[in-house]
Amino acid sequence: MPDHEIRHRDIHARAVRNTGARLFSLLVLLWLAIGLLAAGQRHYFENSPTNCAGWGTIGVTALAGPLNYVGANPKVDNCTVPQPSP
Repeated sequence: MPDHEIRHRDIHARAVRNTGARLFSLLVLLWLAIGLLAAGQRHYFENSPTNCAGWGTIGVTALAGPLNYVGANPKVDNCTVPQPSP
């Protein structure tokens, strides 16, 4: 097989991998954006969260993404943050 065909196949394989990685990244960002939109619609950002439960609820809502619109309503009720050792 000629050298230029091998190089062409290698370039094509890399382009396909890059396209897949970009598509995956775009889907992840879109998923998180939909989750943050749901958190905004639930007014989680109006009163700034003052504890880890408030921030945790925003986080799990963002991670749930579009699932928020099919019935998921994730919440964090109680969490403890590790304290520094004395």
